[in-house]
Amino acid sequence: MEYNTTRNYLIMKEYGRNIQKMVEYLLTIEDPEERQRNAMAVIELMGTLNPHLRNVEDFRHKLWDHLFLISGFTLNVESPYPIPTEETLRTKPDKLPYPKKYPKNRHFGKNLEMVINKALEEESPEKKEGFTQCIGNYMKLAYGNWHKESVHDDAIKGELLAISNGALEYHPGGGGTAAHATHTPTPGFGASGEHFRPKRKTFQQNKFKRDNNGGGKRDNNSNKHSNKYNNKNRNK
Repeated sequence: MEYNTTRNYLIMKEYGRNIQKMVEYLLTIEDPEERQRNAMAVIELMGTLNPHLRNVEDFRHKLWDHLFLISGFTLNVESPYPIPTEETLRTKPDKLPYPKKYPKNRHFGKNLEMVINKALEEESPEKKEGFTQCIGNYMKLAYGNWHKESVHDDAIKGELLAISNGALEYHPGGGGTAAHATHTPTPGFGASGEHFRPKRKTFQQNKFKRDNNGGGKRDNNSNKHSNKYNNKNRNK
C-alpha cells in the first residue's frame, strides 16, 4: 500500500495526484511528437476536470502555464503561448505607494474635504448653494454611521460653518433661495397648506336623522310590546 507520506509533494491540489503522475510520465517520453500529442491530451483532461476555468479569460493559457508549473518548468513541448519560467513566476510585483492623506475631520473622511474645497472655489452662487446643500446632507448621513440618534440640522450647520471658516452656510429643508419662495395654494388646500375636509356629522345629528327615518316604527313596536304585557297583568 502506498501512503501520502511516501509520495512526492503534490504541486497543484486542484488537479489531483493522477494529473501530476501523467505529467511525470510526459517527462519520460523521448519521442517529441508522442510527447507533444500526450501533452495536448493532458491539457484537454485538465480543462475537463476544471470546467470553471472556461469562464475565465484565456483559460487555455492558464492550463498551459499550470502544465509547465506541475512539470517543474522542465517539460520540453511546443506551446501556443509564451513558456513561463520559474523566475517570472517568483517575481514579486512592485510595491504600490499608499496614499498618505490625513483629513482634519476623520469621521467625515477626505472626500468631504475635497468637495468643500471645490465648493469654496466655485464662483457661481447657485452652484455654490447646491454644493452646500449636498455637503450638509452628506454630513448628516456620515453622522448616522457613527451615532444611533439623529443629528439636529443646527449642529450640521454650525459644524459646516466651522470647517469652511464661515464661507458655507447650510439651510435645512432646501436652499436659501427656496426657503423664501412664495407658496401657491393648490386646489383643495388652504393658504396654510391644510386640506379642506367636510365636517363630520355629530352623533346627535345622526341620531335625530335615524329617529325621523325609521325610529318611529321601532317605537310603535316597543309600545305594542309593553301594552301586551300590561293587559296580561290587568287580567290577572
